[in-house]
Amino acid sequence: MFRSRAKDEKSQAADKAPVNFSKQPRDPQAPKGRPTPKRSEAQSQRRSVANTSMTRKEAAKRQREERRSALERQRQALASGDERYLPARDKGPVRRFARDFVDSRFNIAEFFLPMAVIILVLSMVRVAALQNIALLLWLVVIVLIVLDSFVTAFRLKKQLNERFAGENKRGAVAYALMRSLQMRRLRLPKPQVKRGERP
Repeated sequence: MFRSRAKDEKSQAADKAPVNFSKQPRDPQAPKGRPTPKRSEAQSQRRSVANTSMTRKEAAKRQREERRSALERQRQALASGDERYLPARDKGPVRRFARDFVDSRFNIAEFFLPMAVIILVLSMVRVAALQNIALLLWLVVIVLIVLDSFVTAFRLKKQLNERFAGENKRGAVAYALMRSLQMRRLRLPKPQVKRGERP
């Protein structure tokens, strides 16, 4: 009865305005197209949303499944060399080049395990001459591995400085030397280059 005509027009416009669920920002002067819910209704809606959330047991189960799937993806990436799912220590073009550099050449360190077994067997034989040979072989193998590691580190550092001048190369040489200590077929990520092939 005493309401102004402007208010009546606004309320009618609000009733007629289409409901807009788009993500675009709404003009503050435009009617929102729906009535504001009462406090009790809004609280009941919030409670229903809170009640539909997962229990602690379900959340833990989902986390375990996500972790398992992430580990499976990582395992497949280590086998195939897929950069997207590799662990952080193996990611990046610098680490990939370091891996390829080591995999493309023969390293004395990768034969350390079979040589160590042979030397150990020789040292267990109760013949003084064989035990002396085993001791000498230990010394020769260690010296050769150290020399080969120095040569590998020097060459790799030089190549990294040429190819990746502005990038972070920290830890790449140590990463490559650790890889060279592993037998080729046991290396992870699996070698992507053949021996003798330029990385």
